[in-house]
Amino acid sequence: MNIDSFQGPLDLLLHLIKESKMDIFDLKIEEITKQYLDYIEKMDELNLNIASSYLVMSAELLEIKSKMLLPKHNDDDNEEEADPREELVNRLIEYQRYKDLTSTFKDLEYERKKIFTKVPENIREYVEDDKVINGGEVTLDDLMMAFQKFLDRQKFNQPLNTKVTSKELTVEHRRRSIRKILSIKKRVNFMELFDIMNREYVVVTFLAILEMAKENELIIRQENNFDDIICEVAHE
Repeated sequence: MNIDSFQGPLDLLLHLIKESKMDIFDLKIEEITKQYLDYIEKMDELNLNIASSYLVMSAELLEIKSKMLLPKHNDDDNEEEADPREELVNRLIEYQRYKDLTSTFKDLEYERKKIFTKVPENIREYVEDDKVINGGEVTLDDLMMAFQKFLDRQKFNQPLNTKVTSKELTVEHRRRSIRKILSIKKRVNFMELFDIMNREYVVVTFLAILEMAKENELIIRQENNFDDIICEVAHE
């Protein structure tokens, strides 16, 4: 329960210590006890409901004050007597650390409130490329996945024993070659079109197939999931 906005007896004590500009490591116990009891008395006069923890702290302060008034004994073994204020000081320091940490969290919470997030949503409605290619059953994603698996199998990162030619290969040249193949076979496995294994040839072949499908020169089909992808002549 709060008393005049204080979060507990330690909070009230810290307030009184700061108001008095007192060193927390050298508490003037008599002075701080008087201030604390005066504050509690004023709250009682105002008919405020005082939590029992505040009254317990009053008793603790009076006990510490009485111990401070007792004469000190000088033992032969020169052992120093424990300071009656030590436990209370440690509790006050620990509570102050807690308050500082709470303040830091409040600042972080305030900064977090300035950030607005959007709930995840399905973005499939914005995707325009997830369509079958040229009326076939294969999507562009299917074709890209098949092409990637093909590349992985060929291990392009390893040296290849292939015939190197200085003649530049263009997409149009490769399209003409594929037209000739389809004019003879009518239907051909997608993978069979990659008959020469070098990077330039494979990339140009893939682009040629995409362009031919886009321009209705061939249809790309796949009967069932994971079946071979087939390229065939488009029906006029």
